[in-house]
Formats: sequence, structure tokens, C-alpha cells
Amino acid sequence: MDSIYIYILVAVTILAVADIIVGVSNDAINFLNSAIGSKAIPLRTIMIVASLGIFIGAVYSSGLMEVARKGIFVPGEFYFNEIMMIFIAVMITDILLLDFFNTLGLPTSTTVSIVFNLLGAAVVMSLIKIGATDNQSIADLGNYINTKKAVEIILGILLSVLIAFTVGAIAQYISRLIFTFDYEDKIRKYGAVFGGIALTAITYFIFLKGLKGTPYYNDMKGIIEGNEVSLVLLSLVIWTLFSYGFQKITKKSILLIIIIVGTFGLALAFSGNDLVNFIGVPMAAYHSFEAWLASGVDASNFSMEILNKKVPAEPFLLFIAGAIMVATLWFSKKAKTVAETELSLSRQNETHEKFEPNIISRSVVKGFSSVANLVANMLPKSIHQKIDYSFKKSDIVLSKDQSIDAPAFDMIRASVNLMVAGVLISVATSQGLPLSTTYVTFMVAMGTSFADRAWGRESAVYRVAGVLKVIGGWFFTAFAAFFAAGIVVYLINWNPRAMIPVLLLVTVILLVKNYVSHKNKSKKAVDEDTLTASESSSIQGVIHESATNIASVVKRGHKIYTNVVKGLAKQDLNLLKKNKKQVVKLSDEVDELRDNIFYFIKNLDESSVHASNFYINILGYLQDMTQSLQYISKVSYKHINNNHKKLRFNQIKELKQVGEVIENLFVDITETFKQQSFYRIEDILNSKETASNMIKEKIQKQVERTRTEENSPKNTTLYFNLLTETKDLLSATANLIEEYQNSHDSSVQPAKIDDTNLESNL
Repeated sequence: MDSIYIYILVAVTILAVADIIVGVSNDAINFLNSAIGSKAIPLRTIMIVASLGIFIGAVYSSGLMEVARKGIFVPGEFYFNEIMMIFIAVMITDILLLDFFNTLGLPTSTTVSIVFNLLGAAVVMSLIKIGATDNQSIADLGNYINTKKAVEIILGILLSVLIAFTVGAIAQYISRLIFTFDYEDKIRKYGAVFGGIALTAITYFIFLKGLKGTPYYNDMKGIIEGNEVSLVLLSLVIWTLFSYGFQKITKKSILLIIIIVGTFGLALAFSGNDLVNFIGVPMAAYHSFEAWLASGVDASNFSMEILNKKVPAEPFLLFIAGAIMVATLWFSKKAKTVAETELSLSRQNETHEKFEPNIISRSVVKGFSSVANLVANMLPKSIHQKIDYSFKKSDIVLSKDQSIDAPAFDMIRASVNLMVAGVLISVATSQGLPLSTTYVTFMVAMGTSFADRAWGRESAVYRVAGVLKVIGGWFFTAFAAFFAAGIVVYLINWNPRAMIPVLLLVTVILLVKNYVSHKNKSKKAVDEDTLTASESSSIQGVIHESATNIASVVKRGHKIYTNVVKGLAKQDLNLLKKNKKQVVKLSDEVDELRDNIFYFIKNLDESSVHASNFYINILGYLQDMTQSLQYISKVSYKHINNNHKKLRFNQIKELKQVGEVIENLFVDITETFKQQSFYRIEDILNSKETASNMIKEKIQKQVERTRTEENSPKNTTLYFNLLTETKDLLSATANLIEEYQNSHDSSVQPAKIDDTNLESNL
């Protein structure tokens, strides 16, 4: 017996564990986001409910493993050695592809990934077989491949996107018209009917989609099939009565139960149906190995017709797989990253947008805006006013940071998300339509967000760009899976003993690299020098908080300027490159503060509104400083990167002298604002004048050198640019300090007068 197949089987088994982890990390958004986004129930409760759904679905999923065995290719056309190469190629590419999407934080379909991995590997292996024979051509490819399944999956992508988005939007629009955003009173009145409809849809989904294909479904098949209408009506009555009783007895909203049951149902269906995407291939590999071992036939002559037979999965293996899935759900940080993407795209309030707008998103938004305006003009004014009233939101304005901590959307939208996703998947299953669970849940969430006017004029281009990027990623999944698996199986077939270890090593390296990259990227520990938006509502509080930001900018500015001088002196391109990134980061933080001005002004006390002028001026001067630092850093990096002449000794010496003066000045400013020892400001302003005079002298010296001894235009240009921009940096810093001093003195002056009056009265 050739030991290589034992190694392949062991490798595929290990890869299966990794595939479960990366797969659950991506698909967790399918069943978690409605509950997490609404914050209707504690996160711990959500995780427990989802874990039960996953575990039960995994244990009952044995009837769904056939897609990996015969759903994509015709097993009888391949020999054992060829099938094992296909299986290991599929597992390697599937893991890397899903992990790539997890690292980016983008949701994709594990079904599409595994199907197109199988398709790509099987097609290339078929072409290799066809090429090795004289009596076959590429026209015979259909003998090896189940092309019908591939076409169904592609249609499923399009159907999922269009149907789910449209139905989700319509359902949410009607629900919001009925219940409005101030829905508590109406839910008490009509919640029983809404709960009956929603819970009926969800439970029907659980039985039809969540359990269909499992061994236990056969026991209920006679009761369910043919009696669907009667069962739905009976369920509607029972759940309506239950909803009425629940609200009367507990005085709580039935929406809580809808969200809990819906989360359980989606988790059950995901696990029961998508587990094949993770362990279907390894189990097929195990059964193939078992059959080949018992046959005693050579691996290259043993036909895999055995895979045409239906073989139930081992309960023990399903139990282990379910446990791994649950553990991943609780501990995977990448699952949280993927979930954040959908929540950011569906959040009701303005927030920090994850995606940048593009020409397509702008065009889509403009087109929809034109259609919306046209429809609005066609409607009678009274109807238009009633619709606007239903969509009227609370007057409370949350900042972007506060929005992150608030619920992404309310329980009405969460319930509609779960209900519509359940109904669509149930109907698709009963009609044999190939709708993807991932696509349905994501696009329903996007449709309800759109209908709920979460994509307003302020955020639409960002949200649409995000949705288009996710959808583009789905198509990329299919193409990448197909071609990557094909390339990998070709390499393995070329030299199995050499390529399998190499590819496995590459897989491990890439997984570790992605893990480290994601870990570093997701670190949210706030640096002590990170700028923070002012949250105070009084002038004194704003002034106090601004002192911290000023100290941080000056401290970081000092480091950036010092690194520029060092980088130019040593011609250290890496140092200058890192410096550029640091100044861009600082500039982005200042821009973020300016973006928050609207929320800052809204939050001010009536007596402190004039603080807005101070805050705006301070941010303006901080931006002037960062722009000067950005320019200084950019031109220095460009000079060294273009391999221009090194600055002359005298130029470097003078730059170091200027750098020392800047360092002393900025250190004094940092300490002054950190300790709030503002009596030192006059001395600082005097030091600034000294530094400015020094720079004027250096400029004059360079003018004289240029006329007599300088022979490098690039050096001269760089040196003048550095000195003049340093002057601008000092001017912006002085303006900042003077603005702060004036506002600080005026804010504390009344207090001093009151203390004096108090002493005289005493």
C-alpha cells in the first residue's frame, strides 16, 4: 500500500478542522447579526441560542453530504489516486480563500467556495485525463462534470441578490409604515398578529430547511408533505395565541421571542446544511480510502463508482464537528470582524464608514435619488406626509462614536430580517431553487436597511459601495476558487510527493501570516497620544479636553520632524517611509475630529455655544500643523526615494540646529499642556520668535550659497522647502497656542472675579 494516501487522508482531516474554523468565522453573520445589531437580548444569550442551533444542526446533517461525493463531478470517471488529489487540492484552496475573506472582513458563501473548488479541480483533472488519451477531446468534458449544478449555483447568486434585497425592502417598508419607529404602543396592540406571522414563518423554515435532508425528516415527511397549508394555518393560530399570552403575562415585547427563535432557526439551518462545505470532502476522502483499501486494486485502476452510493455520516464525527463549530463561534475574532461589516452597512445612525465611495456607487445613488424624487412628486401631498411621519426618527443626535455603542437598528428590523430570510430560504427549498443562505441573509439585511432609510444622503454612497464590494467578492469567490483549485490540482498531479508537502507548508505560512496581520490590525488599544473628540458640553470642559489633543499633536509632530532630519542625514528611506505613514495617521485623526464638529455643537450647553468657535479654530490650526508636517515628510521621502544628491554637510548641520530648536520648543509645549501650566505660554511664544529668526538666517545663508557654491537644484529646492514649511509650522503652532491662551484666560477670568468679590464680602 502506498503510504502517500495515508498522508493525504491525515492532511485532509487536519485541513477539515481548519476549514470549519475559517468557515464558521465567515458564516457567523448569517445568524448572529440581527440579534447582535438590535441588542434586544444579551450577547451571552445570543451566543447560547446560536450554539444550540449549530450543534443540533450539525448532529442532524448526515443526509446532506452527497454534494461533495457526486454533486459536481461524475465519480465513476475518476480513479482513486485522481480523486484524492482533487480532494486535497479543494481543501487547501477552500481554506485559503475563506481565510482571505475573513481577514478582509467580507462575508462570502462557503457553498459557492466549495462547489467551485470542486468544479475547478475536477475540470483540470478531467482535462489532464482527456489530454492523456487519443480518443477523447475537450467536447467530452461533459462526461466528467455535472455542469447542471454549476449553472444552478451561478443562477443562485443572481437570484439571491435580486430576490432577497427586493423582498426584504418591501417587507421592511410595510412593517415600518404600520409600526413606525415609535413602535412600542402599536406592538402592544398588534404584536400578537405580527408575532404569529413571524414565528410561523420561522418555525416553518426550521422544519422545512433546517431538518430536511436529515434522517429525522423521514419520520416527519408523511405529516409535513402535502399538508403544508394546514400546518401553516395551525401554526399561525398557535403562535398568535402564544404571542398574545406572552405579552399579557410578561409585559414584554413578542419581538424578543421572534429574535431568539429566528436566531436559533438560522443557526440550525446553517449548520445542518453548510456543514457539508467543511467536512463533506474529508468524509468523502475517508470513504474512498476505505473502499480502495478493501479492494486490493492499484490506486490508479480503482474506479470511484463507490461514491455514487449514499453513505450516512458517522454520528461521532458530526458530534466533533458541531463542537468545533460552537467553539469557533465563541472564540473567533475574525467572525466579529466579518459581522462588523454587515452591521456597519445596515446601521440606522451615522457611523464611521468602512468603505470609500466609487463612481458606481455614486451613479447608483444618483439614479435611485432621481427615481425616488419622481415617485414622491407623483404621490398626493397628504400620503407623502403620512409616509414621512411613519419614518420619522428620534430627534436624539448621536456622534459617530456613540453610534457604535448604540443598537445598529431596532427590534422591528431585526425581526423582519429573520422572518424574511426564513421565508425565502423555505420557499426556495420547496421549489428546488438554489438560493445561498449567505446571500439571502446578507441581502435581506441590506434591503431592510435601504427601506428603513438607513442609507441617507449622508451615508448612501459609502453603504452602496460596501454592498457592491461584498457582491463583487461573491463573484470573485467563484472565479478564484475555480482557477486556484485547478492550478493546485495540476501542481499536485505533476509531482504528488514533492508538491503536497510544499503546498501544505505554504498553506500554514499564509494562515499564520493572515492571523498575525488580522491580530495587529484589530488591536484597538488606544495609544495615550491618540486624539479624542471632545464630549464635554461646557466651555471649560472643551478647553480642558483640547489641551490633551494639543499636547498629543505637538508631541507626535516633534517626533515626525526629528525623524525627517534623521532620515535626510542618514538617507534612511525606510525611516522616512514609516514617518510618512505616521503623519498620514495623525492627519486622519485631525480630519476625524473635524468630521465630528456637527455632533460636538449639538452636544453643547446653551450657555457654552460660543465654545464652538474656539473648538473650530483649534482644529483648524491643528490641521495647518499636520499639513506642514505632511509636506515636510513627503518632500523628504521623495528626494531620497528619487536617489537625488545627499544634502551638503552645512545643510544637514543647519537642519539639525533647527531640529534641536524645534525639539526644545515642542517639548516645552507638550509639558505645558500636559501639566496645564499655562503661565509658561509667554516664554514659549518668545522661543517661537527665536526659532523663526534662526530659520530666516538659515534661508539667507542658503541664498548666498546658491549664488556662490551650490550646484544642485534639487538640494536647493528641498532645503528651501523644508525651511519655509518649518516657518509655516511654527506660525500655525503659535496661532494655536495664542488661541488657546485667550480662550483659557477668558474662561477662568470670571471665576477669579467672583473669588475676589467673595473675599471682599467676607
